[in-house]
Amino acid sequence: MAVFGCGGVGLNTIQAARLVGAARIIAVDVMKQKLEWALEFGATHVVDASKGDPVAEVQQIAGGGGVDYAFEVVGYQQTVEQAFNSTHRGGTTVVVGVCPTGTRISIDPTMLLQQRVLTGSSFGAGHQRTDVPMLIDLFMDGRYKLRELISRRVPLGEVNQAYEALLQGEVKRSVVVFD
Repeated sequence: MAVFGCGGVGLNTIQAARLVGAARIIAVDVMKQKLEWALEFGATHVVDASKGDPVAEVQQIAGGGGVDYAFEVVGYQQTVEQAFNSTHRGGTTVVVGVCPTGTRISIDPTMLLQQRVLTGSSFGAGHQRTDVPMLIDLFMDGRYKLRELISRRVPLGEVNQAYEALLQGEVKRSVVVFD
């Protein structure tokens, strides 16, 4: 599988793939720090999308034909298209990233005749009653990295700076603390 975007949501997508036993987990991003984090969270391979064609590199790592699953967690036209194009015949692309209103993507319709699937997911299609207790159990067993997702703790007065740090790729996630 491939994950396009290695911020907080992408890191959790990588963790989920690790937990379900994915053999190859390919992390794709343009920021070196995020690719390093991806390896910490379970990626087996990384692709720096700023240095060449990420689709070709993902396909090569996957053995030439593409991945079974691609997850786009950035919300850009280009990354949605790259994720879709990185799958093989019968592969599934899940768009998690929220694209700006009015964004249009371009895909070759013949790829749909190869039974490729393009779908979306809102909030991970989770079910709080079952998923939250499962995540707590995984965390308590040491299999889910929750503490490692928190890069900084900031007071409410610094929330704007924390958001800017997130946009710059300096943190995985910041937590606002109320003193």
